Amino acid sequence: MISKSYLSFKNQLEAAKSLYEILPIIEISKTKPILVASSLESIFLVNEIAKILKLSYEILFTEKIYSPINQECLIAMVSETEEIVIIDELVNAFGISLDYVYGEGHRKYEEKILKNIYKYRKGMLIQNFKNKDVILIDKGCETGITVLTCIKSIMNLNPRSISYATPLIANDVALNLNSVIDQIYAVHKISNFVNVDFYYNEKLDLTPGKIISILEESPYYLPLQKEIEGEENAN
Repeated sequence: MISKSYLSFKNQLEAAKSLYEILPIIEISKTKPILVASSLESIFLVNEIAKILKLSYEILFTEKIYSPINQECLIAMVSETEEIVIIDELVNAFGISLDYVYGEGHRKYEEKILKNIYKYRKGMLIQNFKNKDVILIDKGCETGITVLTCIKSIMNLNPRSISYATPLIANDVALNLNSVIDQIYAVHKISNFVNVDFYYNEKLDLTPGKIISILEESPYYLPLQKEIEGEENAN
């Protein structure tokens, strides 16, 4: 049995360094992919990877949809492109109508996702990835629903390829993802996955203010690069 100490990271900085070490650096230096953070919780990790690789990055905003019967039970997820991924087994088991799921998805989009787009991307919509390689990154993957939602959304933005990189992933989820993306890069594939935070010894407290600070100070966050370019062109 592999001990937790072998699988865990001190913090997201250590995780970023470990993830960098398994990435195909020579290929990346040639193709110059765009990095995409799968969540606000992964911003620190993605920003660190972007600094090392000197690559631009984006955020793809998503929100969870919970059962009306049990507000702690996740049944679906919606993205900023209004793509929805549903956990069919749970929706069917609870007898939840698809009208409810799509209604909740639209409400989450209007009330939360649009708010995040204005707060963290200055109101700009996510760009089209036509003919670009994309590496989707997050700090860990337990069930795969966030990843699948992001992948579904990115596919509709016309990328040339989609890869997925994470320090931690449940082994069964990694096997399932192999059929829908081009490459998976994972530091640890774990058979008996607990939860993502379990494998980080230090929990990072990323408040909205800290996230905005990271984005504003980064020369690699793509939406703010575009905003600066627009201001320069206007002058």
